[in-house]
Amino acid sequence: MGSRRIVGFGIGEHHDADLATAALRMAVAVRGGKDNLGEVIMHTDQGSEYTAKNFQAACGRVGVTQSMGRVGSALDNAVIESWHSTVEFELRQLEHFPTQAQARRRVAAWIEEYNHDRRHSSLGMRSPIGYELALRAGDLAQHKEQAA
Repeated sequence: MGSRRIVGFGIGEHHDADLATAALRMAVAVRGGKDNLGEVIMHTDQGSEYTAKNFQAACGRVGVTQSMGRVGSALDNAVIESWHSTVEFELRQLEHFPTQAQARRRVAAWIEEYNHDRRHSSLGMRSPIGYELALRAGDLAQHKEQAA
Protein backbone atom coordinates (compact mmCIF):
# COMPACT_ATOMS: atom_id res chain seq x y z
CA MET A 1 0.00 0.00 0.00
CA GLY A 2 1.27 3.46 -0.87
CA SER A 3 1.19 6.41 1.47
CA ARG A 4 -0.77 8.65 -0.94
CA ARG A 5 1.97 11.25 -0.54
CA ILE A 6 2.40 13.60 -3.49
CA VAL A 7 6.16 13.84 -4.04
CA GLY A 8 6.37 15.53 -7.43
CA PHE A 9 4.22 17.73 -9.61
CA GLY A 10 4.48 19.98 -12.62
CA ILE A 11 2.55 22.99 -13.86
CA GLY A 12 2.84 24.05 -17.47
CA GLU A 13 1.13 25.24 -20.59
CA HIS A 14 1.10 21.73 -22.09
CA HIS A 15 0.36 18.34 -20.58
CA ASP A 16 3.27 16.51 -22.20
CA ALA A 17 6.35 14.36 -21.56
CA ASP A 18 8.43 17.38 -20.54
CA LEU A 19 5.92 18.24 -17.82
CA ALA A 20 5.80 14.62 -16.63
CA THR A 21 9.61 14.50 -16.61
CA ALA A 22 9.75 17.69 -14.51
CA ALA A 23 7.38 16.09 -11.98
CA LEU A 24 9.54 12.95 -11.94
CA ARG A 25 12.69 15.02 -11.31
CA MET A 26 10.97 16.80 -8.43
CA ALA A 27 9.85 13.49 -6.92
CA VAL A 28 13.39 12.09 -7.11
CA ALA A 29 14.77 15.23 -5.45
CA VAL A 30 12.14 15.13 -2.68
CA ARG A 31 13.10 11.53 -1.95
CA GLY A 32 16.78 12.50 -1.65
CA GLY A 33 18.10 11.64 -5.11
CA LYS A 34 18.20 8.50 -7.19
CA ASP A 35 20.55 6.72 -4.79
CA ASN A 36 17.89 6.93 -2.04
CA LEU A 37 14.95 5.65 -4.05
CA GLY A 38 15.37 1.92 -3.64
CA GLU A 39 13.02 -0.06 -5.86
CA VAL A 40 10.31 2.24 -7.19
CA ILE A 41 7.42 1.27 -9.42
CA MET A 42 5.50 4.21 -10.84
CA HIS A 43 2.00 3.40 -12.02
CA THR A 44 0.42 5.64 -14.66
CA ASP A 45 -2.16 5.47 -17.39
CA GLN A 46 -1.06 4.96 -20.99
CA GLY A 47 -1.05 8.64 -21.90
CA SER A 48 1.39 9.85 -24.51
CA GLU A 49 3.34 11.80 -21.88
CA TYR A 50 4.23 8.52 -20.11
CA THR A 51 4.88 6.46 -23.25
CA ALA A 52 7.16 9.10 -24.79
CA LYS A 53 10.76 8.01 -25.27
CA ASN A 54 12.20 10.96 -23.32
CA PHE A 55 10.00 10.19 -20.28
CA GLN A 56 10.82 6.49 -20.44
CA ALA A 57 14.53 7.39 -20.69
CA ALA A 58 14.21 9.67 -17.63
CA CYS A 59 12.64 6.81 -15.67
CA GLY A 60 15.49 4.55 -16.74
CA ARG A 61 18.13 7.07 -15.66
CA VAL A 62 16.78 7.21 -12.12
CA GLY A 63 15.92 3.52 -11.88
CA VAL A 64 12.12 3.88 -11.79
CA THR A 65 10.18 0.95 -13.23
CA GLN A 66 7.07 1.97 -15.13
CA SER A 67 3.74 0.20 -14.70
CA MET A 68 0.80 1.20 -16.85
CA GLY A 69 -2.89 0.63 -16.39
CA ARG A 70 -5.05 -1.19 -18.86
CA VAL A 71 -6.67 0.78 -21.65
CA GLY A 72 -10.13 1.92 -20.61
CA SER A 73 -9.85 0.85 -16.97
CA ALA A 74 -10.65 3.71 -14.62
CA LEU A 75 -9.98 1.56 -11.55
CA ASP A 76 -6.24 1.25 -12.23
CA ASN A 77 -5.72 4.94 -11.44
CA ALA A 78 -8.67 5.57 -9.12
CA VAL A 79 -6.58 6.92 -6.23
CA ILE A 80 -4.74 9.57 -8.24
CA GLU A 81 -7.85 10.44 -10.25
CA SER A 82 -9.65 11.08 -6.95
CA TRP A 83 -6.76 13.31 -5.89
CA HIS A 84 -6.91 15.24 -9.17
CA SER A 85 -10.63 15.80 -8.61
CA THR A 86 -10.00 17.08 -5.07
CA VAL A 87 -7.22 19.48 -6.03
CA GLU A 88 -9.22 20.73 -9.00
CA PHE A 89 -12.26 21.44 -6.84
CA GLU A 90 -10.40 22.91 -3.87
CA LEU A 91 -7.97 25.05 -5.86
CA ARG A 92 -8.94 25.54 -9.45
CA GLN A 93 -12.67 26.06 -9.00
CA LEU A 94 -12.53 27.97 -5.71
CA GLU A 95 -9.52 30.20 -6.36
CA HIS A 96 -8.27 32.34 -9.23
CA PHE A 97 -4.57 32.74 -10.00
CA PRO A 98 -3.55 35.77 -12.07
CA THR A 99 -0.11 34.29 -12.83
CA GLN A 100 1.43 30.86 -13.24
CA ALA A 101 3.92 31.69 -10.47
CA GLN A 102 1.07 32.36 -8.03
CA ALA A 103 -0.62 29.13 -9.05
CA ARG A 104 2.60 27.17 -8.59
CA ARG A 105 3.13 28.60 -5.09
CA ARG A 106 -0.46 27.88 -4.05
CA VAL A 107 -0.42 24.35 -5.46
CA ALA A 108 2.87 23.63 -3.68
CA ALA A 109 1.42 24.93 -0.40
CA TRP A 110 -1.77 22.90 -0.90
CA ILE A 111 0.24 19.73 -1.55
CA GLU A 112 2.38 20.38 1.52
CA GLU A 113 -0.76 20.72 3.64
CA TYR A 114 -2.25 17.63 2.01
CA ASN A 115 0.86 15.56 2.72
CA HIS A 116 1.14 16.67 6.35
CA ASP A 117 -2.47 17.18 7.46
CA ARG A 118 -4.99 15.38 5.23
CA ARG A 119 -6.07 12.18 6.96
CA HIS A 120 -7.11 9.06 5.06
CA SER A 121 -9.22 6.18 6.31
CA SER A 122 -7.13 3.84 4.15
CA LEU A 123 -4.04 4.95 6.14
CA GLY A 124 -5.57 4.37 9.57
CA MET A 125 -6.62 8.04 9.75
CA ARG A 126 -3.02 9.18 9.28
CA SER A 127 -1.73 11.80 6.90
CA PRO A 128 0.52 10.56 4.09
CA ILE A 129 3.68 11.71 5.88
CA GLY A 130 2.34 10.44 9.22
CA TYR A 131 1.81 7.05 7.58
CA GLU A 132 5.35 6.99 6.19
CA LEU A 133 6.79 7.91 9.60
CA ALA A 134 4.74 5.17 11.28
CA LEU A 135 5.84 2.70 8.61
CA ARG A 136 9.51 3.53 9.22
CA ALA A 137 9.04 3.26 12.98
CA GLY A 138 7.31 -0.13 12.63
CA ASP A 139 4.08 1.18 14.20
CA LEU A 140 1.69 -0.12 11.54
CA ALA A 141 1.12 -3.71 12.69
CA GLN A 142 -2.25 -2.81 14.24
CA HIS A 143 -3.39 -0.93 11.13
CA LYS A 144 -2.39 -3.80 8.84
CA GLU A 145 -4.34 -6.28 11.00
CA GLN A 146 -7.43 -4.06 10.88
CA ALA A 147 -7.16 -3.72 7.11
CA ALA A 148 -6.94 -7.50 6.59
